[in-house]
Order: sequence, then C-alpha cells, then structure tokens
Amino acid sequence: MLQTLGEREGGTEGLEESIAATREALKELTRDRVPLDWAIAQNNLGYSLATLGERESGTSRLEEAVIAYREALKENTREQRPLEWARTQNNLGAALRVLGQRESGTARLEEAIEVHREALQVLTRERLPLRWARTQNHIGVALMLLGERESGTARLDEAVTAFREAQKEWTQARVPLDWAKTMNNLGDALRLLGQRESGTSRLEEAVIAYREALQERTRDRVPLDWAMTTGNEGVALMLLAERRHDAKMAKLAVQQIEAAFTTSRDGGGPLAATLEAQLPKPRALAQKLAKR
Repeated sequence: MLQTLGEREGGTEGLEESIAATREALKELTRDRVPLDWAIAQNNLGYSLATLGERESGTSRLEEAVIAYREALKENTREQRPLEWARTQNNLGAALRVLGQRESGTARLEEAIEVHREALQVLTRERLPLRWARTQNHIGVALMLLGERESGTARLDEAVTAFREAQKEWTQARVPLDWAKTMNNLGDALRLLGQRESGTSRLEEAVIAYREALQERTRDRVPLDWAMTTGNEGVALMLLAERRHDAKMAKLAVQQIEAAFTTSRDGGGPLAATLEAQLPKPRALAQKLAKR
C-alpha cells in the first residue's frame, strides 16, 4: 500500500516510508526461514528504491535497488519461479538503464539490454504478449541511449526495430497510452538517426511518429506527456527546417516548443528546463530564415 501511494505522489515521503517498512519486514522475512517471501520483499524494496532514485539526483538509491533485485534473483530463479524471475529481471534492467543515463560509459546500458533480452526467454510474445511488448520497449530505450553515446547508427537502427516490435502488441486499440509512449520513443530514435544521416526521410518519419503519439497524448488527458512529445516534434521540425531552409516550418517549431515549455512549466518537473534550453536554437533559426 505504501509503495503504491508513494508511486502516485509527486514527492518522496511515501516511498521513504515504504522502504523503511519493507526493511523492517525483512528482519522477520529472512531468506533462511521464508525464502520466497524474502525474495518478494527484496523485489518490492528494489522497486521502491528505484522509483525514489529516479526522482532524486545522484545514483545511491539506484545502486541500492540493483543490489536488492540481485538479492531477489537468488530465490526468484528462472527454473523455480520463471515469471517472478522475468519480472525481477526487467526491474533490474530498468534500474541499470537509469544508472547508465547518469553515469559515463556504456557498461550499465549494455548490461540493461542483456538483462531485458534474457527476460524475453520467458516473456515470449505467444505466452505474454503485453509483457513481451513492454520488454521490447525497455530494450529499445536502452539501445537508443547507447546509440547516442556511440558513433554510427547501428544501435539506433536496433532501437527502431525494438520499438516497432513492441507496437505489434502494444496497439493503439488495445493499450493506447503504451502505444503512444512507444510511438514517441520511435520518433526519438528516428530523429537521432536523422541528425546523423544526410537527407530528410528519417526526420520526416520522426514527425509522423510524434503526431501519431499525440492522438492519445492529448493536452487534456496527459499534459506532461503531451508537452514532451510536442517539444520533441518541435525539435524534429527545427532540424527539417534547417535542412530545407523553410522559414514557415522553423516558426512552427518555435511555436511548438514554446507551447510545450509553458505546459511543462505549469506541471513542474525537469522537462521544463530541458525545453527551455532547446528554445534559443529554433528561435535563432526562425529569425535567420525569415530574413532570406
């Protein structure tokens, strides 16, 4: 209960209470006495720590989450409890991915990809299609982050493939917001590819993906998700406008990023700072192209 409340709250108090309560429980739920309950508690502890770690700066909470998940996997084995094993594997992979975002190097991201791919040995499309799709999305995000740090386009191409795989089961009709999340992620991967390749086809595909996502990520329904995708589309439009020397498109890019910034600023969180930092370049481009 505390864990669920902590997830829904914007702050950290509920999660801190959940962590403290789980650690108290683990004094009685020992591995020797009740190994399966101990493993469940370790997984729950890891989840609360990871959720808290995402909201805080630094990596200490995330490191603790990784330790808790690895503890859980000592009893949640693939042979004895395959579904619990796969769930904990995915939780571990997610924590490693966030750590990888905050640290230099690629080792954490590479491990996250490996951990998620191992989970797919149990979470098959035929057996658990929605969990299979979620894992494909996790893999795509880790590949995209890795691709940003590496030269070339191979990892980004793999990310595009993973997101398209996820969409085979995460369909708009079936799980609209999950589908929209993957469409946004696909747009990000295509935009990054478009920045590294000549021509405009990838950037055009990115814009289409973002606009698809916005069918479900509406401003009224999920304002911060709307702001994220609208801002992402604005960046893609800016890159297209720069290559096409299109003043009208550059102006549209500015309008979209400004609207996204306003909404994200009202909603709080780090997204507003990211969008604000992106605004000078499209504004300068729009002014430059308007004078041509």
